[in-house]
Amino acid sequence: MITIPKKGSPERARLIAEHRACIDSMKGVPGCTILRCATPGDTTHVSGGIHEDLLLNRVLLRMRAAMPRSGRRKLVVICTEPDKSWRIGRLSGVRGVPPEFVNDTVYDNEQDPQHDIFLMRLDELDETDGMPEHFHEGWKRRDDNWTVT
Repeated sequence: MITIPKKGSPERARLIAEHRACIDSMKGVPGCTILRCATPGDTTHVSGGIHEDLLLNRVLLRMRAAMPRSGRRKLVVICTEPDKSWRIGRLSGVRGVPPEFVNDTVYDNEQDPQHDIFLMRLDELDETDGMPEHFHEGWKRRDDNWTVT
């Protein structure tokens, strides 16, 4: 298994730099894809990112699959004003309960908060997070706030 790079390691700094480069090259493109555009904002020719960096691909997969620890819930980008402003929120984990904003930062594009979420999640993950022993059966759990009928 591939472990999450330790804080302060060159491998972690490389992952963060690659993620930032991909995010910057995708500005102007709707959504969030961790690939590099040959020309920023033009997805005609893409490379790098998750296609060429196996570790970055694995770390992102673990982030997306892992249940946040210590009561923290998933982080999401919330559009507060269509095509003008975005913020980062944390899901409540309960259906019908709205997410809460994590800070007062307001972004002028939808890509920058994605990179900040990547950094936040990287700090939240343990080095061994995402190993097979951390996974569970998901929908078969009874602590997922769904009513049992």
